[in-house]
Amino acid sequence: METRVAVMGIIVEDTNAVNLLNEILHEYSEYIIGRMGIPYKQKHISVISIALDAPQNTIAALAGKLGNIKGISVKTAYSNVISHD
Repeated sequence: METRVAVMGIIVEDTNAVNLLNEILHEYSEYIIGRMGIPYKQKHISVISIALDAPQNTIAALAGKLGNIKGISVKTAYSNVISHD
């Protein structure tokens, strides 16, 4: 299986979206290398970064699901590193 390393940046503007966000991330937990969340209390948002190693279509599917949640913004940066497991 061909996989890519990617970093997904997530901005949470609506705290009501956090439970659904976490449920979806749990579904993809086998692909998550690490996660860092930073609450930005002065702006009432949270910034989350997710490092992934997964097939490109899996990364795109995750970004699509998260991007469809009201109050969530997502951007993904892909590494040029492609591995064949």
